Amino acid sequence: MSRIAETFTRLQAAGEKALIPFITAGDPDPGLTVSLMHGLVEGGADVIELGIPFSDPMADGPVIQRASERALRHKVGLRNVLDMVREFRRSNQQTPVVLMGYLNPVHVLGYEVFAQEAAAAGVDGVLTVDCPPEEAAELSAALIAAKLDPVFLIAPTTPLARVKQIAALARGYVYYVSLKGVTGAGNLDIDDVARKIAALREFIEVPIGVGFGIRDAETARAISTAADAVVVGSRLVQEIEAATPETAKEQLTRLVASLKDAIR
Repeated sequence: MSRIAETFTRLQAAGEKALIPFITAGDPDPGLTVSLMHGLVEGGADVIELGIPFSDPMADGPVIQRASERALRHKVGLRNVLDMVREFRRSNQQTPVVLMGYLNPVHVLGYEVFAQEAAAAGVDGVLTVDCPPEEAAELSAALIAAKLDPVFLIAPTTPLARVKQIAALARGYVYYVSLKGVTGAGNLDIDDVARKIAALREFIEVPIGVGFGIRDAETARAISTAADAVVVGSRLVQEIEAATPETAKEQLTRLVASLKDAIR
């Protein structure tokens, strides 16, 4: 059983939902990322999504786009991100880490090489935003062979045929995009999200996390009544952006703790 599966099994046995915070590796400075990851755990993170900086993050809104730009100014690349995970694992062997990003850097490195290096660094899952299930067989096979979980996005507009393809490939959890558009945009219709998740459970056996547009404890609590996990990204990246390097970890930990308390 993977670290991700173990985490969800433990939480489900306790009647709890998972909190999955997202930050961008290398933002605002590569030297802070591992400390921020530990801060997420101290605040109550159950799984960490760590963003791989990319020059054209098409699914991300302006907040996470700026985070990628800040990281890229420090020349943070995929292997630097793996080094950060490796350092995190020196003192944390429990918290699952999912790399979230775009296919190009993974494709350039090579699927098998990437999967092997990611597993060796201590990564647990990989979500490539722009790799649809129709094109994901080779990458998914490499990830599964390295005992990594391929994680997929499902959108409100995803057709049933694609949902079934994702159901066949997904491991760990699936990430339901709660609204149309980019990260950090729009207002959530909680009732609609609950209906969509209920429909997805007919086909999806792994846990379902919900993200995009979750910005406060009240929304996190509402989403947690329907979902297995609550994913929060833009709001946390915004907190990092507004903080100083000296205060970023403390502010991030405090915000995560408020979100975790809300979904307990």
